[in-house]
Amino acid sequence: MAKQDVESEVTGNVWKVLKSAGDSVAEGEVIMILESMKMEIPVEAPIAGTVVSIVVQPEDQVEEDQVVAVIET
Repeated sequence: MAKQDVESEVTGNVWKVLKSAGDSVAEGEVIMILESMKMEIPVEAPIAGTVVSIVVQPEDQVEEDQVVAVIET
């Protein structure tokens, strides 16, 4: 099975985490929502599979290209 990192596209704060480790996700499904400059930025699953881990928690600050989750196919 292959693992794929899910990265933040922006610098911001984790506003809401919608999925947990063990959850199934479809490609394009929203895993979490970031807040950056008063805008909500969805973080989507790049592939279908199972969430292996969520690396961040609500209110954490993330940088652009930071790994926020891992999905396994």
